[in-house]
Amino acid sequence: MKGLIGRKLGMTQVFASDGTLIPVTVVKVFPNVVTQKKTMENDGYVALQLGMEDLKEHKATKANKGHAAKANTAPKRFYREIRTDEMADLELGDIVSADLFEAGDKVDVQGTSRGKGYMGAVYRNNQKLLFASHGAGPAHRTIGSLATNGRTNARINKGRIMAGQEGNYTTTNQNLEVIKVDMENDCLLIKGNVPGPRRGVVVVKTTVKPIKHVDPVELVNYEI
Repeated sequence: MKGLIGRKLGMTQVFASDGTLIPVTVVKVFPNVVTQKKTMENDGYVALQLGMEDLKEHKATKANKGHAAKANTAPKRFYREIRTDEMADLELGDIVSADLFEAGDKVDVQGTSRGKGYMGAVYRNNQKLLFASHGAGPAHRTIGSLATNGRTNARINKGRIMAGQEGNYTTTNQNLEVIKVDMENDCLLIKGNVPGPRRGVVVVKTTVKPIKHVDPVELVNYEI
C-alpha cells in the first residue's frame, strides 16, 4: 500500500476521448515529508509518518519542533501515518509528491465529513414522520416513544434512534479511480466525490479492494 496527504480543492469535470463526461475531485498534493519510520523491530509493524504544510515557528510546540528536527525539516501542521511496505525504501526527510500515483490506479480516500450540527431524528436516522392529522399537533418530526417492555422497562437502550450531532465523522470513499496526475499543478484528479469540504485534508491510499489498477482513461487533448 502507498499513500499521501492532500487537500480537497473541489469538483470539476473532464471529457474522455470518446466524449464521456467524467466528474472528478481535484486533490492538491503539497510536498509530503517523511517525518518518522516505524519498523517491525521497534514498533511491531511497518509504517511511514508523513507531514504536510509547514507550521510557523512560534505556533509549534517544543515536541513538534523536536520531532521535525529528527527529519531535518520544519514543524508540520498535519501528520498522518501510512501502513506501507511499498514505501519502505524512503528515508527521513524524503519528499512524497503526486507522482506517487498514476492514471488508472484505484484508491481509497479518507477525510472528515461535513459537520451539520445538531440534527433531528428524521434527518439523522431517516425516522418516519408522525401522521399529519388527528391531533398530532406540532410534533410531526419529533422522536416517538422511548419506552421499553419487560424486564428493562423505563430504560433507554444503547443505540436508540434519537436526535444528535450529525456529520464531522472520519469516513472513507473506497475504490475510486485516479483519472489524471497533473504534476504541473501538483494535483490528482480522482473520479467521483471524496469526503469533506473544500480545503479539507484527505488521505489518498491504495485501495484495499483486490483490483489495484485499471487501464487509464484517454482524455481529450486540447493542445493544438
